[in-house]
Amino acid sequence: MQRENSEEPDLSEAENGIKSEYRVRLNGILGLMTWTHVLAVYVPHIILAAMIALAIQVIHQYSIAGIQETIMGILDVLFVSLLTFSPAIRATIMVLVVGWVIVRMDNPVYLMSFATFKAPESWLCSHDDIMAIMANRETFTDESLTFMRRILSKSGTGQETAWPPGLTQGLTGPKSSIDTSMEKSREEAETVIFDIVEKALKAAHLRPKDIDFLVINCSLFSPTPSLCAMVINHFGMRSDCESFNLSGMGCSASLIAVSLAKRLLQTRKRPNMSFGHGGLALVVSTEIITPNLYQSNERKFLLQNTLFRCGGAAIVLSNRWLDGRRAWYKLLHTVRVQGTDKKSYECVFETEDASGERGVALSKDIVTVAGKCMEKNLTMLGPYVLPMSELTKVLSSVVARMICKSLNSGLSRHEHLLKLIPNVKVYVPDFKAAVDHFCIHAGGRAVIDGIEKNMKLEPHHTEPSRMALLNYGNTSSSSIWYELEYIQYHQKTNSLKKGDRILQVAFGSGFKCTSAVW
Repeated sequence: MQRENSEEPDLSEAENGIKSEYRVRLNGILGLMTWTHVLAVYVPHIILAAMIALAIQVIHQYSIAGIQETIMGILDVLFVSLLTFSPAIRATIMVLVVGWVIVRMDNPVYLMSFATFKAPESWLCSHDDIMAIMANRETFTDESLTFMRRILSKSGTGQETAWPPGLTQGLTGPKSSIDTSMEKSREEAETVIFDIVEKALKAAHLRPKDIDFLVINCSLFSPTPSLCAMVINHFGMRSDCESFNLSGMGCSASLIAVSLAKRLLQTRKRPNMSFGHGGLALVVSTEIITPNLYQSNERKFLLQNTLFRCGGAAIVLSNRWLDGRRAWYKLLHTVRVQGTDKKSYECVFETEDASGERGVALSKDIVTVAGKCMEKNLTMLGPYVLPMSELTKVLSSVVARMICKSLNSGLSRHEHLLKLIPNVKVYVPDFKAAVDHFCIHAGGRAVIDGIEKNMKLEPHHTEPSRMALLNYGNTSSSSIWYELEYIQYHQKTNSLKKGDRILQVAFGSGFKCTSAVW
C-alpha cells in the first residue's frame, strides 16, 4: 500500500470529511471515448471469427459435391471468379477486408503492465535525516544548510522518502562515511532496476526471453557496460534483443523512451506467433542518486540535494494485436517539444562550480522556459485530443484577434474608433473536456501549483502528483508512473473507469516537454 504521512493532509479526502465526487454527464463520456480505438481492440478477434465463418460457409456450399470437386471449386472461386460466392460469403469477405484495413491503419501499442520501486525501510529518510547527512559532511556553510532546510520544508515531500545506502550511511558517521563510488552506484541501480523489471514482467505474464526491445533511461549515471547490458545479463534475455540506453535527458526521458519503443514496435517486420508482426518492449526509467550529491555552497546547485529521491518504473509495451484484450491501457498519442534557444539549453546544466565541485545547476529562468515549452507541447497535442467544441473556440478567438489587430492598424489615426475595438485574447482550451486524469511531473509543489492554475485544473486532477511528491519525492522520469499507480489503485475523488483518458506531462533538461495520452 502507498505510504502516507499522518502529519500531512490526505488529499484523497475533501475538507470536513466530505468526499468531493467527480461527476461527468453520460453524453460527455460518450463524446470523449474514441470508438475507433475501442473497436480496433476487438478487430483481430472479429477477423478470426470471420475467417472461421468463411471456411464453414465455403465447405457447406460445396458439401454436396465430392472432395475433389470441392477443392477444384474452391480454387476456381478464389482464382477465377468471385461471383460464384453466395451473398453470405461475399459479406464475410468484405468484413475481413475492412477489418484488415482498420488494423493496418491503427497499428496500436498497448501498455501490458508497469511496476514502480518501493524502497526498503532502511532507505527511508525524514527531512531531519537528510539535513543530518548534509551537516555531517562538514562542507556546507550554515547559510547553505539553512537554505536547504527552507527548500525542504516547502518542497511538498514527505517524511519517508528514499535515499540510497551509500548516502544514508552518512547519518551517524564522520565526513568520510558516505560512499559515492561506482560500486555503490551500481548497487543502487541493480536494486532498483532488477526489482521493477521482475515485477513488471510477472504482472504481464511474460518471461525475459519474450522481450524484443529494451529501452532504459537514466540521466546522470551512464556506466560501461550500459545499464541495458546489466539487465540483459542478469535476466538472461535473448541475444537478439535490441537495447537502447538513454542518458542526459532529464525528467522527461520516460515518455521519450516510451515514444522510441512505440516506433521500434510499429516498424518491426519480423513476424511472431501471435497474429502478425507485433513485438514486446520493456522500458525502464530511473535516476541513480548515489554519485550525484553536490557538496559545495552555490545555491543554484543546492536544489538537487533537496528535491530528488530514489525511484524507478518498468513498463511493458506490446503491439501484438491479440494483446489488446488483456492490456491495461492503449497509447493514443505522444508529443515531444524541444527548446532550441540558449536559455532552454542552459536552464538545467551539469557543470562544475567555482570550486570545481560537480553538480546540476538550475537556472532562474527555468519556470519561464518550462511554461513556454509546455504551451508549445499542448498546442501540438490539442488537435489530436480536444473535442470540436474546444477547437472551434480556439480558432474563433484566433480569427477575432487577427481582425482586431488589422482594425487597429487601419484605424490608427482615429483614436475615438480605436477605443471601440476590443482586446481579444486567444482562448485557452479546457483540456478537462478531453482528459479525465492528469499525471503532471512531480518536480515540486510550485511546479504542480503553477500547472494547476494555468490549466484551470481541479484539486482532484493534481492530487496524484501531490501524493506522489509526498510519498516518494521527485523521482525524476519515473514520477509520472507513481502518479498513474496512485490513480489506478488509490484515488477516491476521481476513480479510474474504463474508457477514461489519462494525460502524462513531464519536463526535462535541454529543455524538453513530453506528453502522452493513454
